[in-house]
Amino acid sequence: MTSLPPSGFDRLSEPVRKWIWRQGWTSLRDVQEKAIPAILAGGDVVVSARTAAGKTEAAFLPLLTRLAERQSDGFSVLYVSPLKALINDQFRRLESLCETCGMLLHKWHGDVAATAKSKARKRPSGIVLITPESLEALLVRRGGEVLRLFGNLDAVVIDELHAFIGTERGMQLQSILNRIEVAAGRDTVDRIGLSATLGDMRLAAEALRPGEGASVRLVEGIDEGNGLRLQIRGYLRPMPPDEEAGEEAKERPRVPEAVAADLFRFLRGRSNLLFAGSRTNVELYADALRGLCETACLPNEFFPHHGNLSKAAREEVELRLREDPRPTTAVATTTLELGVDIGDVETVAQIGPGFSVASLRQRLGRSGRRAGKPAVLRIFAIERAAGRGQHPLDRLHLDLVQSIAMVECLAEGWCEPPRPAGLHLSTLIHQILAIILQTGGIRPPVAWKLLCERGPFRMIDRGLFADLLRVMASAENCLVEQSPEGLLMIGETGEKIAESHEFYPVFATEREYRIVHETRTLGTYPLDSTVAHGETIIFAGRRWQVVEVDDRARVIIVKPANAGKPPYFSGDGGDIHDRIVETMRKVLASHDTPSYLDKTAAALLEEARAAFSGMGLASGSCIAFGNGALVFPWTGTKKLRTLTLALQARQFKAEHFGHAVELQECQPDAVREVLAAMAAAPPPNGMALAMRLAQPPLAKFDGFLSRELMGLVTVSERLEVAALPLLAQKLQSSPSFDLNSSVRNQA
Repeated sequence: MTSLPPSGFDRLSEPVRKWIWRQGWTSLRDVQEKAIPAILAGGDVVVSARTAAGKTEAAFLPLLTRLAERQSDGFSVLYVSPLKALINDQFRRLESLCETCGMLLHKWHGDVAATAKSKARKRPSGIVLITPESLEALLVRRGGEVLRLFGNLDAVVIDELHAFIGTERGMQLQSILNRIEVAAGRDTVDRIGLSATLGDMRLAAEALRPGEGASVRLVEGIDEGNGLRLQIRGYLRPMPPDEEAGEEAKERPRVPEAVAADLFRFLRGRSNLLFAGSRTNVELYADALRGLCETACLPNEFFPHHGNLSKAAREEVELRLREDPRPTTAVATTTLELGVDIGDVETVAQIGPGFSVASLRQRLGRSGRRAGKPAVLRIFAIERAAGRGQHPLDRLHLDLVQSIAMVECLAEGWCEPPRPAGLHLSTLIHQILAIILQTGGIRPPVAWKLLCERGPFRMIDRGLFADLLRVMASAENCLVEQSPEGLLMIGETGEKIAESHEFYPVFATEREYRIVHETRTLGTYPLDSTVAHGETIIFAGRRWQVVEVDDRARVIIVKPANAGKPPYFSGDGGDIHDRIVETMRKVLASHDTPSYLDKTAAALLEEARAAFSGMGLASGSCIAFGNGALVFPWTGTKKLRTLTLALQARQFKAEHFGHAVELQECQPDAVREVLAAMAAAPPPNGMALAMRLAQPPLAKFDGFLSRELMGLVTVSERLEVAALPLLAQKLQSSPSFDLNSSVRNQA
């Protein structure tokens, strides 16, 4: 008789099993049963499952079982999180488990007292919960202690893996982990990546262990959840103010009254999340909904949550959602997408389509956690009313169509794959400075082998690395210099940068004012957003008047007011994947009306489909418009940007916005001829296209790059040059349509 293999529970150590009994669990989750044997076996593992499926325990139950059999000096497990708030949550979550297992647990980030960190460093043991920036600071400041601290490290757990992949912080983290392995004299230390949102597990495995993704074990949890109630609601944007209104009134964004009224009706009296998009929108919607509470003589239930608010203000909203029985709706940007513990929310609402299906899936996982309660998602799509002279893009109601496309992709189980790594020269500059500070000086060939050959910057060959060092050492930059012995050392400018605590993050941070009311800091406001004495603003969900602006101290003093204009924040947006835009075209070409649309959304979809057919877009991609043409490639942001630059390189006046390329002073036939030439030719020179693109310093150290190096970054990270011939072939084979003639005939 064949005996059954032991269950995941049976494989765990006695203290871990005892803790599970105390929790009253009757069984382990699917992802936990699958992850336990994989992690106990050792090696790198990616664990993926829906939000609230128990991924944290899936990692730490087997890890603590492994540690029960080992006694060693130094820290045993590093847990790395993108958010300090998530570290605080996980500390609460793991505290009793670690106590039962006799394992020390440490928090380590910017808000933790220096005495607590010093105590942990002097007698290192147990599990450390840390951010990449704090880990970087530890290596730079205590480079000589790496072997003592991490020489016996058993594993590294990377939470919210998808938030790191393809980003500056992700490259920094990969480099830090590699530097720890080398400094600790280890070939590898097991890495365990946790994520709720992964479109391509193999790409995630490669991101977890660059160059060796094939060796990473993949664990995917199956948890169907409690079902989904979904609705997309359509609205018409109010007409702009009349000609007699002042310029400020015309330009000021407003919340449509019907949208605010429906949000108030659906969300009041419950705990919810409202994702409003930009930080400006968060303030607008929080202010509008607070106003409706006041009009109804009700206590306010709607509170803003975004990165410019003070830590205390954000934590107050999180605590109220998690522990306060009063109804609460957090009006947020992406700040509440990740796994910060806010308890169970009843409804997730979203303004507009957002930029990714992965983000939509992450948000949806916040609802429907209670047994028998389905997740509830409402998307509010706001479109311009049809009118004479309206731009063709407005007639297609593309925000609504994109919302539908994202829901359809979500229903198919698809989400964006992790972004492939680019050159990330800005982050490499940072890591060169960091490794010099950690070691006290390093030879260029050794630095290249550590950071590029073995580390994550594998697209950088020796020649390009040497070019980067020359730029860093130039008289203009003075980031590094070389000693007589040939060691790379920190240069004059590099020393000034490294002295600041802002050196450790690799992402660019805005220079900001603090907004203060009496003795309380409300948050921060960008320096490039002008504000004057006596002006009124909306901030932290309330209206304020500026009493004083202290430019030297970078402080804005405010007092409560009855009026206010929305604040301005830059940098909200993102690239859209090819699959989403391709699905948008399918939605417009279809005759089926999704059952999850309300009446207004369904009517707007019919208008969009009529316009799509009437403009000849069902069979073509190029239409005459004004004195030029519109091209609809139905492709993602990167390819759209690349096509625009290629047309500019052929002397067309071309700009892309929305999902189209608009060309001036040309005929569709001329555009078709050029597209045919592009289709027949090899891909154009990527550097030549990049030189046409405005190249502002997007990453933190981009400003130190030469124009040529910045061009290489642009080609690798912002363009898709190789895809251009196939895209052009698809476009030139479709017939053109004269929209101007169509409009004249209708008139």
